[in-house]
Amino acid sequence: MTDDTETNEALDQWKEEMQAEHRDAIQNPAPDEDHRIEGVSQVNYRVAFAYDLEADDLERTDTEQVDELADPELLSCSCGVRGMTRAEARTHMAAARTQEQG
Repeated sequence: MTDDTETNEALDQWKEEMQAEHRDAIQNPAPDEDHRIEGVSQVNYRVAFAYDLEADDLERTDTEQVDELADPELLSCSCGVRGMTRAEARTHMAAARTQEQG
């Protein structure tokens, strides 16, 4: 039981250190990096296929977009800071702009 407790405590300490590093990277952007917020979003399509017996292959016959493009929940900066909320991304960019103005 002591090993589990020590392991959990070490994990909790590691998570807090990583969260602190993340907060610091958001609030103190690297001054020599370019900063551009970006994210990845996915739009789903329904795709229909026909079977070609002679070629023993499936051929796409139709596509239909089934949802709209939505902004991603987590954003990244081109400088390498990943997993930011919109509020964190705004904080990061404001800090980067403040550094540029000097």
